[in-house]
Amino acid sequence: MKSVNPATEEVIKSFEPHSDKEIEEIVKKSQEAHLKWKESTISERKVFNIKLKETLTKRKEEIAKLMTEEMGKPISQSYSEIDKCCWALEFYAEKADTFLSPQVVETESQKSYVRFDPLGIVLAVMPWNFPFWQVFRFSAPSVVAGNSALLKHASNVSMCSLAIEEIYAKSGFPENLFRSLLISGEKALDLLKNPLVKAATLTGSEYAGIAVASEAGKNLKKVVLELGGSDPFIVLDDAEIEKAALWAAKARTINNGQSCIAAKRFIIVEDVFAQFKEAFVEEMKKLKIGDPLDPLTDVGPIARKDLLEEVESQVQKSISQGAKLLLGGKRIERKGYFYPPTILDNVTPDMTCFEEEIFAPVAPLIKAKNEEDAVFLANHTRFGLGASVWTRDLQKAEKIASEIEAGTIFINGMVKSDPRLPFGGVKASGFGRELSYFGIREFVNIKSVSIEQT
Repeated sequence: MKSVNPATEEVIKSFEPHSDKEIEEIVKKSQEAHLKWKESTISERKVFNIKLKETLTKRKEEIAKLMTEEMGKPISQSYSEIDKCCWALEFYAEKADTFLSPQVVETESQKSYVRFDPLGIVLAVMPWNFPFWQVFRFSAPSVVAGNSALLKHASNVSMCSLAIEEIYAKSGFPENLFRSLLISGEKALDLLKNPLVKAATLTGSEYAGIAVASEAGKNLKKVVLELGGSDPFIVLDDAEIEKAALWAAKARTINNGQSCIAAKRFIIVEDVFAQFKEAFVEEMKKLKIGDPLDPLTDVGPIARKDLLEEVESQVQKSISQGAKLLLGGKRIERKGYFYPPTILDNVTPDMTCFEEEIFAPVAPLIKAKNEEDAVFLANHTRFGLGASVWTRDLQKAEKIASEIEAGTIFINGMVKSDPRLPFGGVKASGFGRELSYFGIREFVNIKSVSIEQT
């Protein structure tokens, strides 16, 4: 396992994976930690979320630099990622009691109510693109609910993985309640066979999601999946075009274009297609590409060499299929895995850039005949994570929101996750929900208690 700086191509650090014996011991200790932790009250547990938030805040500079050096995120976005982790921790510290307090239900019994009890060890298989937020999106609610956590992070962000484990320990959480495992994907699947591991959550590719869901199913384990996305960015004929173009550039290039909920298909009604295209090209041209440690950088490198090569292949295939290159389209000749903001025109649904998720700052432009055609094109995908709709007619926007097959719809704004709102997808984008009270209840035993008359 190696951590490689994608901006310099230099190896930062190498790691030896945990042995089978070490994995077995970590799982055992995680279970012991859970058994003690679940005896505490929610009010006692949530105090630790605030301590964790304070630790993150104190170490913000150090953590932000670590993320940027290990996976190439622009440093300004690394700072924002830590802020978002703190927000989630604070949110669940404030709301855990409300979300998990027993709910009384009126029945013929003397007393009936529903409890929300922790499950035990939850395995989290997490990706590299948001190395802290993806983890805290899961752990902030799940740990305060009384579970213990085992993290199998992407191997190229092992430094972030170990840093999160250390931060949990330094914030006063019980020893071994949160542990990081430096293991392969195959070893993670093996963990689902262990009776002490009660559930799993995965954010990642379709392939990884299918593998985890299959193994979890064989072993009757609860699983939540947040997989890929090909989010449509729909611009109707009454939209504020300049504003839409500005946010389109941000929505496509956030995290160097490496976000599941980044806008990935730009579906524009034909009456305003030319106007939007011109404004969008200008906005993408303004973006500064360079050293991700520079606060002024908008777009840094792709996280790994193999991912860069995949992007190059997807773009070239699309061009060979008839897409027209308007901007970018070629790897930048410099040290590091840099790929420029790229725009493809004349895109149709049978092209690679429409059918596949492109994890890079590549924007395909698709012309829609009208509003109905735009919705059809938006749904013409196996994915269903998020969508963005731009129009001045809010009544029409809400109608479209009801028709789009996705877990999150933003009107006149870019798609983003928010601790107060449930987050997740449909179709090949996965199932289950994170965040809000829906997320905290994914990894609890929803237990009915009915007391009859004596």
